[in-house]
Amino acid sequence: MAAIPRRIDVHQHLIPAFYRDLLAKEGIAEAGGRALPDWNPESALELMDLLGTETGIVSVSTPGAAFLDDPAEAAHLARRLNDFSADLAESHAGRFGWFATVPMPDAVASAAEARRALTELGADGVTLLANSRGTYLGAEGQDSLWQTLDEHAAVVFVHPADLPAPPVEGIPPFAADFLLDTTRAAYLLVRNGIPRRYPNIRFILSHAGGFVPYSSHRMAVAIAADAGRSPLDVLDDFRDFYFDTALSSSPAALPTLLAFARPGRVMFGSDWPFAPTAAGQYFANGLDSHPLDAESLKAVDRGNAEALFPRFGGTSAPSRSGSGLRKSAQRAAARLVFKLVQPT
Repeated sequence: MAAIPRRIDVHQHLIPAFYRDLLAKEGIAEAGGRALPDWNPESALELMDLLGTETGIVSVSTPGAAFLDDPAEAAHLARRLNDFSADLAESHAGRFGWFATVPMPDAVASAAEARRALTELGADGVTLLANSRGTYLGAEGQDSLWQTLDEHAAVVFVHPADLPAPPVEGIPPFAADFLLDTTRAAYLLVRNGIPRRYPNIRFILSHAGGFVPYSSHRMAVAIAADAGRSPLDVLDDFRDFYFDTALSSSPAALPTLLAFARPGRVMFGSDWPFAPTAAGQYFANGLDSHPLDAESLKAVDRGNAEALFPRFGGTSAPSRSGSGLRKSAQRAAARLVFKLVQPT
């Protein structure tokens, strides 16, 4: 019997009931073209056991607090979400970590909440949407946030949001626009020198970096021509990002990611519950079946995340289901995934 991988999932979401209610009051019932899924800690733990995940580092997906027009209300919501996340992690020791929500595009308020979450609540990092109300990461006026995150050597989880333009009919945003959104943010961060000016920040790009691995050389040439830099130096900046495998450990995407990313920069991600259970199984199985050597697979499953989040190193939280449940459903998951990931 194969050993349970004890994965650390760096891309898992939570949807507290009060947050869902606030979204509903604003007429928001979906994110990225997908209906908001049900969430509770118990169902999260069931999914984690199914995928062999020991620890899930949870985050709030788009729209975060950015749907609120009033900056004070957005800041208050970010505080509520972070207090909830801290309580979740404390009440399930070893099973959950969390990334803090901040009220972007207000960089000053975001810096203050990031500092509170990191120093007082014990957040494992900070979630930054690629764009908030049309303002992208890397734009002017964000130095107060970058300075705070750099001072705390923070891990920043970059998650896509809806593009600041109407969606194209028939193309759900999660299927293509999200990948572009992440790529846009990565481009601006590199173009405007944020990773070089603030070298203590560790950036994780969701979904294998969107289009970054595939288009990195093309983007490096464009930035080099614009900024008078060497394309190879620019490419090094893109390769300094970390990446997760959420919805991306396929026979097409995973080899490209592994060929591009630096050793130690790829980590497991599920995107649950926005990615349904069958999709999580399908892509987890894609990672398991990739011809990685055992040590490299262990690093993606757990070791690379341990290096970023040392507090999870060496823990061994009990799994309630084990590998039997995980193995028994993988074949069915592969048949169902393409149906289930369609928007509802």
